[in-house]
Amino acid sequence: MPDDEQGFPESLGEIVRRQRELSELSMRQFAALAGISNPYLSQIERGLREPSEHVAEAIAKVLQTSVSALYKEAGIDEERPDSAVADAVAADPDLTPRQRQALLTTYNAFVLANGGARRRRRQRRGAGDPPAGEPPAGDQEASG
Repeated sequence: MPDDEQGFPESLGEIVRRQRELSELSMRQFAALAGISNPYLSQIERGLREPSEHVAEAIAKVLQTSVSALYKEAGIDEERPDSAVADAVAADPDLTPRQRQALLTTYNAFVLANGGARRRRRQRRGAGDPPAGEPPAGDQEASG
């Protein structure tokens, strides 16, 4: 499993970008094959968005691998249950979807920095959340 200079596994987005480049596919070609927009793919590759399970499956299919293999390479533990902190953040009705994502990303970064395994966030929908597989409104532009 490739690690960066600090010894951490690559992020899921970095793995997707590396595999896309090894497949000699442009971002536009890859996004079309996966059925997502170029900006959304760019956000995933840069680590600004974590793909939904549906999008992760589409990406894995294009890369001719499995979602589990991608998560394993990224050091994301699919079996490890979410913590009480992640559950509380996800359930808080006073947070916007962006705030939830920011808090969970920060929390997971602290857990990882302290030697814990990255967790794959379960897809939960709260009031105002977009449908599963879609980024918040205004973040996904039409492919064109």
